[in-house]
Amino acid sequence: MGNKRRGRERIERCSSCGRVVPRDKAVEYTRRTFFTTDLKGQDNVTYSDYRDSYYCISCAKHQKIFEKKKAQLQRSRERELYG
Repeated sequence: MGNKRRGRERIERCSSCGRVVPRDKAVEYTRRTFFTTDLKGQDNVTYSDYRDSYYCISCAKHQKIFEKKKAQLQRSRERELYG
């Protein structure tokens, strides 16, 4: 049959507390990491990266990530309706 594991979601670890949460329940938050040496010349190094972090519901609410994502979804729905 294979390793499809039908009916079960993949498990993620919370980035804050380490709790094991199913992926569909976890709150996914994309962070941007940006680093630069700010040197004027050819030796200037810039690095940017996007990293996905998964949080359990309680940590996401505590760090106010959950409310931000909810507000962003509401704004995008309003744009679709009126824009």
